[in-house]
Amino acid sequence: MNIRKNNQGFTLIELLIVVVIIGILAAIAIPRFSSTKGKAFDAAAKTDLRNAMTAQEAYYSDFQLYGATGALDVTASTNVTLAGTGSVGGYAMSTKHSQSTNTWCVTSASATIVKC
Repeated sequence: MNIRKNNQGFTLIELLIVVVIIGILAAIAIPRFSSTKGKAFDAAAKTDLRNAMTAQEAYYSDFQLYGATGALDVTASTNVTLAGTGSVGGYAMSTKHSQSTNTWCVTSASATIVKC
C-alpha cells in the first residue's frame, strides 16, 4: 500500500531564490531613492528663492527700490537659508538647504535661478 501525503509549500531552494531576487532589486532601488531626497531639498530651496523674487517685485512696487531679504515678507522653508541684498539698481539673492550641497542664486538682471 502506497500512501502519499499531499505536501504543499515551498522548498528551501525556492525561498532562497526569492530572497536573492529581492536583495538584488533592493540594491538597485535604494541608490535611486537617495538621489530623489537630494532633489527634494533643492526643490524646496528653489521654491523659496522664487517666492523671494516675487516679494522683491512687490517691495519694489511699494518703495521703488529692492530690499534686503530681512525686509521682505518671506518665510523660508524648514532648513532653508535665504540671504540677499537689494538696492535701487537690483537685487541678488541665494538659498541653501542644510541637507544639500547646492546653493541656488538669482539676480534681478537675469531673473533666472542658477546653481552658484
